[in-house]
Amino acid sequence: METRKELAAEKKRCNSHNCAQAVVCTYCDLVGLPEETARDIAGAYGTGMGNMEGTCGALVGAGMIVGLATKDRDLSRARMKELMTRFEEKNGATRCKLLKGIGTGKVLRDCPGCVGDAAGLLEDVLGW
Repeated sequence: METRKELAAEKKRCNSHNCAQAVVCTYCDLVGLPEETARDIAGAYGTGMGNMEGTCGALVGAGMIVGLATKDRDLSRARMKELMTRFEEKNGATRCKLLKGIGTGKVLRDCPGCVGDAAGLLEDVLGW
């Protein structure tokens, strides 16, 4: 049986979801969010925030789930900081543009890999 992290990465790999949608839709049932609503909420975060200029969409999606799971602003911030720090340590960046090698020519991580990493770290920081 595939893990949720693998399912999230596959949603991105097969192009049925953008990076944020892949994460949010994989975990939406655990936070009581209907899948159609999850897809809509995360729809604007394909190619990261600001069309590759900002944070990786997979991290944005993970942040949405963190907030819904913890329902606590301070705890959400702490968990998200941990997730972002660990993601950057693993992949060398949190910005989509840098992860994709735009301007540097050096791809640090492909999108399905970013989704899988964000999903795995999400599970870790939430203790799932």
